[in-house]
Amino acid sequence: MANTGDNSKMALVGELNGLLADHFALYLKTKNFHWHVAGPRFRDLHLMFDEHAIEIRDQIDVIGERVRKLGENTLTGIASVSKNTQVKDQDDTSLSAEKMVEELRDDNAAMVKRLKDMKPLAEQAGDNATDGLLDDWTDMAEERVWFLSQTLK
Repeated sequence: MANTGDNSKMALVGELNGLLADHFALYLKTKNFHWHVAGPRFRDLHLMFDEHAIEIRDQIDVIGERVRKLGENTLTGIASVSKNTQVKDQDDTSLSAEKMVEELRDDNAAMVKRLKDMKPLAEQAGDNATDGLLDDWTDMAEERVWFLSQTLK
């Protein structure tokens, strides 16, 4: 029978893989909007979406490696990303710039919630390294929410 520490670690790994899936999905969605945004704010939004996509992309490897450092397996392909993400696809390339910003704001806000909900899991698992990374990732996601929210005013 698994002990409480193993259960805590496995719960954390499950959430880390969900977070990994969210980062893959949000990266693709943000790049999609980067490529398809149009309108009078095109340049500013095109550049901001790209900056956000790069930041999200750069976190993917760190999250995956954290799972591996915990001795577990990561997601393996598109199907596992799709199965584990909370980010909804958006294939409408004619979406208004305003709707793109709103969707990305909401997706990033959901990521902030997921990150904050993971803190107790890291603490229960006694995983100080993941605990510290969660703080950094939360700060980055909160900044994206802030930028996107300010853009909507």
